[in-house]
Amino acid sequence: MRRTCSRFRGFTLVGLLILGGPVWGDEGATLHEQVDEIIAKQRGNEPAAGIADDAEFFRRVWLDLAGTIPPAEATRKFLADPSTDKRSRAIDQLLAAPTYVTRMQQAFHVMLMERRGDHESWQMFLELAFKENKSWDSMVRAMLEPQPSHDSHQGASFFLTKRLEKYGQNPIDHPGLTSDIGRLFLGVDLQCAQCHDHLLVDEYKQLDFQGLLAVTQTLKPAKGGPIPLVAEKPLTEKLEFVSVFDSSPVATGPRIPFGQEFEIPSELPEDRDYSPLGLVANELPTATNPPFSRNIANRIWHLMLGRGLVEPLDSHHADNLPSHPELLELLASELAAHRFDLKWLFREIALSDTYQRSSRVADSNTDIQEIQPDQYQVAIPKRLSAEQAVTSFAEAIGAGRDEDERSEFISRLNPLFVAALANPAREHEDHRHPSVRSALFFANDKEVLAAIERQPGNLIDRLMAIEEETAVADELYLSVVSRFPSDEERRELADFLTVPADRRESHLQHWIWALLASTEFNVNH
Repeated sequence: MRRTCSRFRGFTLVGLLILGGPVWGDEGATLHEQVDEIIAKQRGNEPAAGIADDAEFFRRVWLDLAGTIPPAEATRKFLADPSTDKRSRAIDQLLAAPTYVTRMQQAFHVMLMERRGDHESWQMFLELAFKENKSWDSMVRAMLEPQPSHDSHQGASFFLTKRLEKYGQNPIDHPGLTSDIGRLFLGVDLQCAQCHDHLLVDEYKQLDFQGLLAVTQTLKPAKGGPIPLVAEKPLTEKLEFVSVFDSSPVATGPRIPFGQEFEIPSELPEDRDYSPLGLVANELPTATNPPFSRNIANRIWHLMLGRGLVEPLDSHHADNLPSHPELLELLASELAAHRFDLKWLFREIALSDTYQRSSRVADSNTDIQEIQPDQYQVAIPKRLSAEQAVTSFAEAIGAGRDEDERSEFISRLNPLFVAALANPAREHEDHRHPSVRSALFFANDKEVLAAIERQPGNLIDRLMAIEEETAVADELYLSVVSRFPSDEERRELADFLTVPADRRESHLQHWIWALLASTEFNVNH
């Protein structure tokens, strides 16, 4: 079938305005060097925080690439290591570790499914994808048109099938699926263009929404085995629609937003199938589709820095330009040139000074209200996801006597942390905020409070075996907040523990709880 591909009319002008030609970086500079150059150039004379100390960096990069705080002993060794390349070695070790797979599996599950539900085969798809470092375009292609015969596609269809479920007496939410494909894979929320051209965003046309809807409305869950499957109904006619502001009927065949319409064949040879979904799966996740590259580059940047170059993440348009247009274009083009290798991009961002900048302002007299977060002068604290929080909680308190017991503990408490810390289902978690619900959870949940109590080999048990007060403080702070305590904190803890021997354990338990409930523990700073 002939395909028309001179696409992205809506973004062509925007791209030209943004780009104006390649203006970034010295020839031969690495990506992370170019990132710092662009950030510094735009910041100008505005002050920036210094580079984070080793403890701040180590905890941050562990949370971002491993999904948990580092073990106390690993932190102790890292802080004692005098070598100048220890940060890059730590980044490479984390990217090569199994915890990287688990971290990305969790982060992308939350990003793509927005806590709609879960399926074992979907988790296997994500796990295999990050274990084998599958390219992002191939992952999206598998999600949009899963091939059950491909081992690597098993479970990928859950992205579609979960959204094709009926809720109560409501029909299948095909418009919602259409909107989600635009939001998550192109960075554009076309929901408001379902009934008319967007009133505030000129590029978001009803024709684009309806063109993609023409594809998604052919989809339905297929009955079959244990793996979720999708079936397509034949599409033989264009989709007709009208605007609420104009009753003149309009018709469109399948189309990718900002692209041209795909032709619906009038006749097909018997040995050929016509799949509108296949057209979208082939044409949307490609290097020649700038919105696709920009969207994932912006989302990876957001995951690491705590703020997207475009905010909200699904609001790319001419009236909401990136904070650093050159940088977004650089990240998108380089990611596409590296075949959408997400691990490569994570590494480059982690190596940059921008990522490794301290969360403490350089000048204590600086009014923090005047600091613009979109200029990345200071590291932006990121509240932990439910998954990061429960895994870090287990690490801090020394839960379980071995890996199996630790895994069982995390699996048992994970639903509690999700209920207390996560956003409601179908809401994105681009940004997380403290809540009364989460505060009450840490203060009152019986499982949480019981886990802190003394058990063989856990944190409080280790602390009770240490006699020297400085060593107690060091082990406690390294275990929970991944740094050595200050002299003042050592004195305060020593004073707090100046109690009869039979009360020492309960006092230590109170101090551990206070650190676990602190802002310092619950954000990646």
